[in-house]
Amino acid sequence: MSVAVTEHSGPWTVDDVLALPEDTRHRIELVGGALLMSPNPGVPHQRASSRLWALLDAALAASHAPYEVLEAVNVVVPDGLLIPDLVVVDAAAAAEASTTLSAHDVLVAIEIASPSTRVTDRKMKPSLYAAAGIPHYWRLELEPGPRLYLGHLERGTYVDRLVQAGETTALTDPFSLDLDPAALRR
Repeated sequence: MSVAVTEHSGPWTVDDVLALPEDTRHRIELVGGALLMSPNPGVPHQRASSRLWALLDAALAASHAPYEVLEAVNVVVPDGLLIPDLVVVDAAAAAEASTTLSAHDVLVAIEIASPSTRVTDRKMKPSLYAAAGIPHYWRLELEPGPRLYLGHLERGTYVDRLVQAGETTALTDPFSLDLDPAALRR
């Protein structure tokens, strides 16, 4: 942990977090003035993330949708700063962005649950993304077998559809995508 973190007093702000030196061992997010730190993802997580990124990128290109898929970017939400594993964002907003993206430019926030983030990804982040008005929240869980929860925002909360390994889902909203979660773990 950096000296800047241990010497800080009082609630943190987005500007405080963005001013921290780069930390190659942790992801540092901000929720309600408090830091949320988690270790960088392991190899199975990164493999799944890369595969999902490639599938999303190909689907967006095929649909000519005005969106782009990005990995581990800072997203400003009403209660802080989060770093989703992947996001599908407005391409024009991404082209103009520097350090952060606004939640209103995010179409889909995607988290890949790791042992250290499982509770956060299931409980806290969905409510923060919903409060920010992000239309879709997807959560990929790799253990005990890959499964994908596809959430869409309805009346302030996400309604999930579960897709298990071996099942192929044919999405049409928010864009066309055929996906079997098993393909993300190979």
